Amino acid sequence: MAIKRALLNTAVGLGLVAGFSAAASAETLTIATVNNGDMVRMQGLASEFTAANPDITLEWVTLEENVLRQKVTTDVATKGGQFDIMTIGTYEVPIWAKQGWLVSLDDLPAEWDKADLLPAIAGGLSVDGSLYAAPFYGESSMVMYRKDLMEKAGLTMPDAPTWAFIKEAAEKMTDKANEVYGICLRGKAGWGENMAFLTAMSNSFGAKWFDENWNAQFDQKPWADTLNFYLDLMTNYGPPGAANNGFNENLSLMQTGHCGMWIDATVAASFVSNPKDSQVAEQMGYALAPDNGLGKRGNWLWAWSLAIPAGTDSTDAAKKFVAWATSKEYTALVASKEGWANVPPGTRTSLYENSEYLAAAPFAKMTLDSINAADPTHPTVDPVPYTGVQFVAIPEFQGIATAVGQQFSAALAGTETAENALKAAQDLTVKEMKAAGYN
Repeated sequence: MAIKRALLNTAVGLGLVAGFSAAASAETLTIATVNNGDMVRMQGLASEFTAANPDITLEWVTLEENVLRQKVTTDVATKGGQFDIMTIGTYEVPIWAKQGWLVSLDDLPAEWDKADLLPAIAGGLSVDGSLYAAPFYGESSMVMYRKDLMEKAGLTMPDAPTWAFIKEAAEKMTDKANEVYGICLRGKAGWGENMAFLTAMSNSFGAKWFDENWNAQFDQKPWADTLNFYLDLMTNYGPPGAANNGFNENLSLMQTGHCGMWIDATVAASFVSNPKDSQVAEQMGYALAPDNGLGKRGNWLWAWSLAIPAGTDSTDAAKKFVAWATSKEYTALVASKEGWANVPPGTRTSLYENSEYLAAAPFAKMTLDSINAADPTHPTVDPVPYTGVQFVAIPEFQGIATAVGQQFSAALAGTETAENALKAAQDLTVKEMKAAGYN
């Protein structure tokens, strides 16, 4: 009996050791991401990844865009180690990579096919030829409009409209009695919310953030022209409460038939054209972002991407997930579940050579044309010392532009005049740039 008990104790002990060993080898990846539709869909499909990788558990932290940016910036800058994978964009990647805050992704598996990435997208996520984030979806911005309301207004949307045409169309499409507004645009304050739109728009008006000596330019006529045109559009032809509307709020307004036109991220096209989600899916048309004949369109360039902070203890597991979520196989998985029109767009050349995708996505060509039309190395009409289309690729921009965005959002809400908002933007930008040593 004593021998049996000893053997039993030994067996139990070995079982516990094996259990501890298995537990020790299991890894939990904490993933910070934005609450956009494509990322929500990724979470829903992530069981496919964990089924193939039972030793990896995923924990999601899903946040509104402005909050996400604050959280991940604080964590990566302090090496807090809160996240193993971060959803970040074209603005953060080069700056953070140069600080040594991100893990290089040059060693992702060969079948992941780095060469297939669209050059415009990959270039914005690379430093000295090394890739530091994998694009989950890429985007520019474009006009999404209702063909039925355009026809009712007696107008035809050009493939490449001017801002003057947009204003005329917004006026004629507005029917406030029936809660139909000619145009919906971002008004929510944030460097990646209203300032992404307004900075891209300002490029087409001949405006710029800084001259070649890093002097702020909000006291110049092109910025006054930009802001006044925007406020005129939104006050007369936009929805009520627009100062609180970002991407998701305007998406909902468009899907429920309250917007004649919406100028925003090209990625939204799959959501507004999906009859399961959109009441106006059959009426959607697409055009390039507007211009003023000065040689620049009001469109941006962006990629929401997955990056691995240098502070993680789970680099190999994180690379596995990043490779899975940004692969051609993931795209095919989404297509099998949701249809080709709903796959994450704007990252791979092969997608725009896929006949099934092109047949299912009437917005595909306009998306690709919009991405290719953006030039982050020459974003403005006049020469500037910075790169970036809807942002200035310097670390200080995030804080400055959020503060400027608050001024412009207040002007839209009617609590501040355009003149005072521009003066405040000029003063705070001058102050911050002097403090940072640019002037």
